[in-house]
Amino acid sequence: MIIGACELKLLIYGSNSLKDKRQVIKSILDRIRHRFNVAIAELDLNSSWQTAVIGFACISNDSNHVNQMLANVVKFIDEDTRVEIIEKKIEIL
Repeated sequence: MIIGACELKLLIYGSNSLKDKRQVIKSILDRIRHRFNVAIAELDLNSSWQTAVIGFACISNDSNHVNQMLANVVKFIDEDTRVEIIEKKIEIL
């Protein structure tokens, strides 16, 4: 069993309040949950209205599949113009 985990620190553009931030993050998390088969959640910086830390993980019996899934989710987030990835940590177990 191969486990892949990724933690991303995001800068949220156009966010002027926690309500704006939560709207953007919730939208991204919901879209990823429906498009990819990964577990995903907001992990840290809950009080900051311009930054967020999200994490996601997937499990497979093939390390290439795990790497591809993580890369696809990162690419999907990177293509979202509402946020910018400012830090990325990936771990394969």
